[in-house]
Formats: sequence, C-alpha cells, structure tokens
Amino acid sequence: MLDRNKTMLIVTDVQGKLASIMHERDELYHSLEILIEGAKVLNLPILWVEQYPQGLGPTVPEIAAHLKGLEPYPKKTFSLLRDPFILKAFKEINRPQVILSGIETHVCIYQTSLDLLNMDVETHIPEDAVSSRTFTNKRIGLEKIVRAGGHSTSVETSLFELLGVGEGEEFRKIIRLVK
Repeated sequence: MLDRNKTMLIVTDVQGKLASIMHERDELYHSLEILIEGAKVLNLPILWVEQYPQGLGPTVPEIAAHLKGLEPYPKKTFSLLRDPFILKAFKEINRPQVILSGIETHVCIYQTSLDLLNMDVETHIPEDAVSSRTFTNKRIGLEKIVRAGGHSTSVETSLFELLGVGEGEEFRKIIRLVK
C-alpha cells in the first residue's frame, strides 16, 4: 500500500507533438493534472523528466502549468534512471515507493519500471496517467511491468490510498480534484 511518507511522483516525457498523438490523449492529460495536483496536496516530492527536449520540445503547456516551481531534468536514455544526473536526484529524494506517470508506456515507462524494480523500489503505474501512441503498445507495456513485479493502479486509487482517511482538508481538496 502506498504511504505518503515513502512515496514520490515521477512525471516523464509528456512533450510536444509526441504527447499530442497519444492514445486517449485528453484523458491522459486530465489524469496527469489530477495526479500532479493531488501529489502537491499530499506534499509528495515530484521528479519531472523530459526526453531530449531539444528534439521533442518541452512538456506540453497543459501539464507544465501544474509543475510550476519545478525544473525538468533532461535525458536521452529511455530509462530515466540510466541518466547519472537524474539517478542522483532520484537517490537524493530517497523514497522506496514511486508512482510513475507519463509516456510512452511500452518504452520509457517500461524501462524505468524495470530499473526501479531492480533497485527494490515499489513501482505503481496509474493506467490512466500513462499512454502510448497505440492501445496495443500501452497494454503490452503495462502487462510487462506487472509481470516484472510492478503494480497497476489508477490516479484515484493512488490518491485515496495515500490519503488513508476520508476526512480533513486534504480529503476535501482531493475530492474536488477527482470530481
């Protein structure tokens, strides 16, 4: 079960034209917005990563607007943990649970998940906050992650798991986000 004191959020590669051609793009963007805002309500550390921004462009404005105050880490590796600079930042955050979101499920999300799992990091993939250009590739990526030991979840499941109780100001803020 996710524990807010042990969990971090990673948002990766939701950039430019590639992001705009994702399967169910609008649902993806909406889910990412809720997930990021929910993580901020719960004071989770957020690691923001971009794949080769010089070529793919920056994170789409719809998502970048929710990440104000943070700086994206650029990478050229598919697994973000294979970039030494990002690996160092990840280790400094030092959380044993990760909610991994972004694109593409069958490439960067999958390869990052394997590296996280090999580091004994509990890896949660909200299916509504990841995507690929095709449903088939998204499904294949998710299946491979789960077979490797990752956890399939959703944005709402993750946020309510992190909350743990149905009362208080944080609960009210999360309810407003998911409605």
